[in-house]
Amino acid sequence: MAHAPTVLIMGPPGAGKGTQAGHLVATYGLLHVATGDLLREAVAAGTLLGLEAKSFIDKGTLVPDDLIIGMIREVAAELPEGSGLLLDGFPRTRAQAIALDKMLGVLDRDVDVVLDIRVPHEVLIKRLSGRWICRTCQTPYNVDSRPPKVAGVCDLDGGELYQRSDDTAEAVGTRLEVYETQTAPVSGYYRDHGSLVTIDGDQPSDEVRAALDAAMQPVTAG
Repeated sequence: MAHAPTVLIMGPPGAGKGTQAGHLVATYGLLHVATGDLLREAVAAGTLLGLEAKSFIDKGTLVPDDLIIGMIREVAAELPEGSGLLLDGFPRTRAQAIALDKMLGVLDRDVDVVLDIRVPHEVLIKRLSGRWICRTCQTPYNVDSRPPKVAGVCDLDGGELYQRSDDTAEAVGTRLEVYETQTAPVSGYYRDHGSLVTIDGDQPSDEVRAALDAAMQPVTAG
């Protein structure tokens, strides 16, 4: 029987991580756990961990790492036998990576592979600062790579296109700097453990997919 891996996907804003995560889920039967969504769902459901997290959110402070780890543990512990896990958005620091490893060890799991999608800084700036989104259906467009047929108007429903405040060139630069500062130690941690695979995200989507599939092959065989 094929191994059910625990996979981490990393990548800066604009790297196409969301699209590729969808491919990994569909192809390898992984449960996609985006920690931002997980946190919102726990709060909305009023779980014990969700209520505890809400107390920090209401105060405008960061939710502690141990709460996030606890939520991931609940999901991982309830996975059916043979089901894999795709973690997205966590860990963001070396300390979180160490804590995640300890938690997974208790569940007799390991991080099998870390897929680190890399794209040159200037390409990310161009991708993100050119991104516009339909206010109605949330369909994304890009003035360079996927422009709408009519400027400012969604092709699908005629909705108004808008640019997120954090997609301006200045804001994008700040977001990327923060990502690189926080994430470099995480990449180094997994590189030292031999589980990091760097994926060139500055190529057509199907070629990125092929590189991801090549990285997944060793950890799904067995």
